[in-house]
Amino acid sequence: MKAGAQEGGLPPAPDYRTGFYPGTFDPITNGHLDVIERAAALFDHLVVGVAVNEGKQPLLSLEERLEMVRDEVATLPHGDRITVVGFDGLLIDAVRQAGAGTVVRGLRSAGDFDFETQLSGALRRLAPEIETVFLLAAENHRSTASRIVKEIARLGGDISPFVSERVRRRVLHRLGRGQGAEADGQ
Repeated sequence: MKAGAQEGGLPPAPDYRTGFYPGTFDPITNGHLDVIERAAALFDHLVVGVAVNEGKQPLLSLEERLEMVRDEVATLPHGDRITVVGFDGLLIDAVRQAGAGTVVRGLRSAGDFDFETQLSGALRRLAPEIETVFLLAAENHRSTASRIVKEIARLGGDISPFVSERVRRRVLHRLGRGQGAEADGQ
């Protein structure tokens, strides 16, 4: 029998002490970081899954997003318990590959709740052994969305209330504005 597999060829039993927080993170926002920090405090290990999502037409490449997320989570209090991985394909496959037993999702609004309950229901049908938990966005992050941050940046607005300085520089560099990532060695 394959290492880690159960009898009958089933995937290994999920580890409910490991959470999986998926997202496109294009770019990673202070709201994402708040959810990551809080989730890392709840789980022994948190895997942050950076999704390839061509349907969203990302501003930043997968490699850029992975680097940004890794740089940002390294500064968090429980950063040593966080692993950042890229994934393409079904979320449930990435969750299983990570050995996680729980998917973590952030909720900003009732609209998020409607979408996330549909997603959670689909995940439950595909993998009944995997749980989904929702973390409510902190009040000061409820209006923060990556797509809004990108639009503000494209139109020349200040995105510093929504992202770290390091992320702000990277986004502006990618848009051809201001001092970019190479200015600070990134």
